[in-house]
Amino acid sequence: MELVVRKSDLLRELQLFQGIVERNNTIPVLANVLMEAEGEELRFLATDLQVALRSKCPASVSKSGKVTLPAKKLFEIIRVLPETEVRIEQDKSGVKVAADRFDSRIQTMPAEDYPSLPHSTGESSLALPAALLGQMIARTHFATTSDDTRYYLNGVLLVASAGQFSLVATDGHRLSLVQAKRESDGPAEEIRVILPKKTVAELGRLLIDVDGDIQYERQENHLFFTVGDRVLISRVNEGQFPAFERVVPKGNDKLVEFERERLMNALKRVALLSPERSHAVKFAIEEGKVEVSSSSPEFGEAKETILVDEYKGNPLQIGFNGQYVLQFLDVVGTDKVALELKDEVSQAVMRPVGQDGFEYTYVLMPMRF
Repeated sequence: MELVVRKSDLLRELQLFQGIVERNNTIPVLANVLMEAEGEELRFLATDLQVALRSKCPASVSKSGKVTLPAKKLFEIIRVLPETEVRIEQDKSGVKVAADRFDSRIQTMPAEDYPSLPHSTGESSLALPAALLGQMIARTHFATTSDDTRYYLNGVLLVASAGQFSLVATDGHRLSLVQAKRESDGPAEEIRVILPKKTVAELGRLLIDVDGDIQYERQENHLFFTVGDRVLISRVNEGQFPAFERVVPKGNDKLVEFERERLMNALKRVALLSPERSHAVKFAIEEGKVEVSSSSPEFGEAKETILVDEYKGNPLQIGFNGQYVLQFLDVVGTDKVALELKDEVSQAVMRPVGQDGFEYTYVLMPMRF
């Protein structure tokens, strides 16, 4: 294999693989990226056997061929090169990577050892608006669990039907739901599939600064997301996602609105003295104000008062995991947020105020204090 490629083109693609490859994988070749040169392009493939990415970039190819190179080390080398053309050449002793006055030789592993992966048929079953999907991912993926024993919660549920699609994530203590309308025709049957947590994270990265629609396709145990010239491939999470519709409360008749920045800053200060395990923070709500407080035997106690408008109802005290509230405030994207309550022991709901383009519902289980 022998080719010349622009450093910026090569770096842009290699950067996308850094979250996919695993250095400590028990299959050494999976730490590499498979590169195939042919015609006027250089094609890439990387996988951890759960998630994979195919992409390509333009290149001037003198000799076609395939090689595998350490994905992270190659990225580190290309990143520090000057902005120029990179020369890649394979011979019997390895792969030469050179640019300007820089010269290196990198050890390779046989391309034949790299696992083969299915290809998309190009017969998309669903078109999704890229920019909107990226916003929806940012508002849901953080609410997934990291508990491998509940693998069905270790992902984000995608639900799509005629005229609407939704993303849902939960870890059993909070639930994040985003629903949006679709202008294009919906699928013939409802699509309901759990996207693994890593898949969602990598898809979110691919969607940055992408316009138009992306294409979704399912083939038996694999999902395909075509984003321009790139295709993200994922194994299906076969778990049974909870009936999230039952979790969202309907009768919360008490409403408090906050300035997002004011609530976020108060929580950050008060949460410093909350218990390390529970992160419990108490909201004492009454007409005209909300006192946010925390206490722990190890550290002490803290409180801060936030002035609010239009709270109607009896005084109410309720506890939340402060970190869960902060994660919502960090991604919500509006200047004001609403807290909807029923009582001290029922699920609470937080929503953005003045959000356009989609509906965002964040359900929080109360905590004892």
